[in-house]
Amino acid sequence: MLANLTPFLLHWALTAFALWVASHVFKGMRFSGTGALVVAALLLGLANAIVRPLLVLLTLPLTLITFGLFLLVINAVVLMLVAKLVEGFSIDGFWTALWASLFMSVLSFVLGAFVLGGTPDFTIQTGPGQVWL
Repeated sequence: MLANLTPFLLHWALTAFALWVASHVFKGMRFSGTGALVVAALLLGLANAIVRPLLVLLTLPLTLITFGLFLLVINAVVLMLVAKLVEGFSIDGFWTALWASLFMSVLSFVLGAFVLGGTPDFTIQTGPGQVWL
């Protein structure tokens, strides 16, 4: 259990950093303070682990018809959901959420490749032969 704590904390920090950078890039995305940023990063990680897979499954036909582009909409909806749940975190509209989620995905991917390196030391095992992160 404690072996998975370091990768979890690193992913949480990367998500918080990506949210922070996105809030400076996009005018319509704001945090009232550091607490709201930290809570939003944690809740976004949980929403991406629990809510997003359910939304992907429920919208699978639409995702297939759009060749996966509907996944961008799902990412934006999850980000807007987190903004509604966290006091002190606001997003002005859907388009801001869409572009911010796309920006955060790319930034998190690039930072994750550099910081985590994709080595087995920084992955979270969910079962035999299954890796979550």
